[in-house]
Amino acid sequence: MSIALGGCLKGPPIEFGLTEDTGGHITYALGAAQALAARSDVDRVEIVTRLIEDVGLGAAYAVPFEPITDSLAIRRIGTADRRYLCKGAAAADRPAFAAALIAHIATLERRPDVIHAHFADAADVAALVRDRFGIPFVYTAHSLGIDKANCASGPSEAMASRIGEENRAIAAADAIVASSRDEAERQLMSYPAACPAKIHCVPPGAGLDYATPSDLTRARALIAPFLRDPDKPMILAIARPVAKKNLGGLIDLFASDARLRDRANLVIVAGLRDGPDTGEDEQRSVIAGLLAGLDRHDLYGTLALPKRHTADDVAALYALARETRGIFVNPALTEPYGLTLTEAALHGLPVVATCHGGPADIVARLGHGLVANPRDPGSFAAAINTLLDDEMAWARASIAGRTNARSLDWHGYAARFVAIVNGLLTVPAAKPRPSRLLLCDIDNTLTGCTVGALGMAAYLQAEPNLAFGVATGRSLQEAERLLVEWGQPAPDVLITSVGAEIYWRHGARLVADADYAAHIDHGWDPAAVEARVAGLAGVERQPAVEQRRHKRSYFAEEPAVVAAIRSAVTDLPVRVIHSHGRLLDIVPARAGKGAAMQWAARALGVAPDQVYAAGDSGNDLDMLAQCHNGILVANYSTELAELIGRPTIYLAHRAHAAGVVEGMRAFAMERAA
Repeated sequence: MSIALGGCLKGPPIEFGLTEDTGGHITYALGAAQALAARSDVDRVEIVTRLIEDVGLGAAYAVPFEPITDSLAIRRIGTADRRYLCKGAAAADRPAFAAALIAHIATLERRPDVIHAHFADAADVAALVRDRFGIPFVYTAHSLGIDKANCASGPSEAMASRIGEENRAIAAADAIVASSRDEAERQLMSYPAACPAKIHCVPPGAGLDYATPSDLTRARALIAPFLRDPDKPMILAIARPVAKKNLGGLIDLFASDARLRDRANLVIVAGLRDGPDTGEDEQRSVIAGLLAGLDRHDLYGTLALPKRHTADDVAALYALARETRGIFVNPALTEPYGLTLTEAALHGLPVVATCHGGPADIVARLGHGLVANPRDPGSFAAAINTLLDDEMAWARASIAGRTNARSLDWHGYAARFVAIVNGLLTVPAAKPRPSRLLLCDIDNTLTGCTVGALGMAAYLQAEPNLAFGVATGRSLQEAERLLVEWGQPAPDVLITSVGAEIYWRHGARLVADADYAAHIDHGWDPAAVEARVAGLAGVERQPAVEQRRHKRSYFAEEPAVVAAIRSAVTDLPVRVIHSHGRLLDIVPARAGKGAAMQWAARALGVAPDQVYAAGDSGNDLDMLAQCHNGILVANYSTELAELIGRPTIYLAHRAHAAGVVEGMRAFAMERAA
């Protein structure tokens, strides 16, 4: 069962912008439900939402039960108040909705196995359902108040209430599904109740249909009344008319850049409206601002602001923008994910997107454009001009988007979601106490060769008394993603962020090692670290998503720069780790892969001479140096050359995971001799 209370939800086609809260989360909820319903291991999916009786919105939203397929339906729960309610007003009706939903579930012969709550209001309802029936729930936030508050002019009681509600949802959820690394590792982790161990990064699919020739004709007709020269490259923006989407700022930066005004048209699709006075207060304010910008900058003939559109029109506008060799833009002040960026990619339309939030992840993964800071209009306009100027760069971005967007598949999303849910529902089987522990780096040790990875998985399957763990510089979510992609079994222990965090597996769930975190916290002063490194030449701070509670991360390539950093923090109780030629991490003195390895071995009761470690790069140095049975895979970096020849180090002839298996078998033969 999926619960989505906000907006107007019905079967396709979705009426985007019908209300200010009918946006991308509707696409997400439907896409996820359709993919889950198509699976053979899922019997049925229902999306539950409010029943709305409003002549202005249409009769579809007043239908109590709407079948979509044989295994998917939308169920609308009615209360005494059946008006369309904006978020604030809907909160007052929520107890009645929850009571009605609980009464409905009580009548079912088979109750849902799990609930997927979209937004914190749905999580509040899901928690009440769990209290009554014991049904676990998964929470997807979609948009978080802390980031939005940072874009606002000042604090408000409503925003404080929203943030509190989101924190309660994060605390209560059995699992949390985020769409991007930024959401999983920065946005959600800004909340006091957040715990990385129950946050899963599962990017949604991108499923907008391709445009037909007749759709293209209709799209041309949609914008033709606004434009003098419709064949110019189209700068296209599609967003709900809310302030954080920064559509007014887009008009200002377009108007202020003479080259853009001269060479391109700007097309903004900002929801559905009958006139400037329709919709909620924020929608009216944003639309009024767009119309004022049109007039103030005299953009008649170069700015199109269509009032109404369909889903087919949206697909056609992407295709038409590509045909004109245009650009899709997302200038939001902050963007939790950015589903429209994946839709643009599917249509081969290059993008320029905000650097604040999830879009940076999407653009990095798909390689279909650039990110820029919308708070710096000049740099954002320059990024658009860069793609318009460089035909080869535009073509590369177009091809990359179409090719790489295929990886964003709803069926892949559904498979990950089902695996997460099975973990919530499955009682873990008892495992024998391990007599040995193997810790492996991930990048270029477990990964890098598909044949070797298959052999590694088979080896681990045949060793029931061997505890398997990973020790990586990556975050928990990134480590889990790579292990799934490379077909590796779920580790018993995950040492992440170069030994700054430890997570233990309990069945399919992960639990953070709070005792280890408290242990390494002794003497740790991240502000002092930042102050010492700030201003050093040749040092660049890594993005916010790479910073952790017990880790500060930088880019530094030159040996002299690395030496300067070490000198700057020499009197602080920290460990400096340089790897891969440019990655530099600073962690507490008590942390690091080696220290975490020893902690994990003690926790498992494994003797030091029964601990094995495998790695390839500089951030594995302390772990391999401290291990009685170290394995250096053949593709090791020169950062580990000092270990060669030590009696505790086995230098494998094979690279990547095959080298790990080779080393383990060599140590076994040595013991048997």
